[in-house]
Amino acid sequence: MATYALRRVLQMIPLLILISLVVFALTALQPGDRVDQMIFGNPRITPEDIERLRKAFGTETPWHEQYFSWVKRILHGDFGYSQDFSIPALDFILRQRLPNTLLLTIPALILSTLIAVPLGIFSAIRQYTLPDYVLTFLSFVAFSAPVFWVGVMAMYLFAVWLPQVTNGAVGLPPGGLGSVDASAGFWPYWADRLKYLILPLSILMLREIASTLRYMRASFLEVINQDFVRTAKAKGLPSQKVIFKHALRNALIPIITILGLAIPGLVGGAVITETVFSWPGMGQALLNSLVSKDFNVVMLCLMLAAFLTVVFQLLTDLTYAIVDPRIRYS
Repeated sequence: MATYALRRVLQMIPLLILISLVVFALTALQPGDRVDQMIFGNPRITPEDIERLRKAFGTETPWHEQYFSWVKRILHGDFGYSQDFSIPALDFILRQRLPNTLLLTIPALILSTLIAVPLGIFSAIRQYTLPDYVLTFLSFVAFSAPVFWVGVMAMYLFAVWLPQVTNGAVGLPPGGLGSVDASAGFWPYWADRLKYLILPLSILMLREIASTLRYMRASFLEVINQDFVRTAKAKGLPSQKVIFKHALRNALIPIITILGLAIPGLVGGAVITETVFSWPGMGQALLNSLVSKDFNVVMLCLMLAAFLTVVFQLLTDLTYAIVDPRIRYS
């Protein structure tokens, strides 16, 4: 397995280089740049000022020259500055935005898995019964509903309508990270932070639960109809032992794949949820940076998401061998 892991790590290098080239080209070739936004609506700007600004931002050269200049800086550990916040892009993402994203996505992934896996098993065991039909219907609705629409409806229900009905006794904040006047101390601070976390966390969990539930149900149905499960039942083993010892381990392989792809997707792709609820995470930073042409932040966010994707794909493949003894790598 060590040889296989080393070979996969070496394969990541050209893959990440290719991803960086494609992402850089798509970002650099989009209409307009940072200078265009700065000079828009300014009649006093002169051609000399425009040329000076383009030279300062490095956009006066062709995109492939900009790419090699960017790679050279990256190899020296220089990820550039955030032009919107005037701080190093690496500090802005890793210290200010990524921790907030992890605070949202890690609990969402853990809780959605703990909820969806038992529900998927229950739905498979109760196949073609009323509970199975109800769970199937709800999962399709949750998976199909647009995230931004569900987020806005939840915000209206719990942050606007419910406080009005209860005269402010019950309600949740519509967005943000925490109260400005939050009380000092560990428990008051995190109690205040939890109120702001509930709505975006619930919306982020909703789609993950629906997706994992459907995959778990399909995988478990396939496993419980195989010969080794029927043999275990024929030997008179208890149903719980058959389910959790014999069937579950084999049914978890597709779920490992889903989770391995979901982790980098949540870290780099919680754009809509963070934007709707004004959660200052990496997803919101990526969207704002795309709009404002904050190039260094855009590239850092996208490359971090790409790096996490290839790393977790490797970890997923290695986990297969742990879960299923029949899988061996050489």
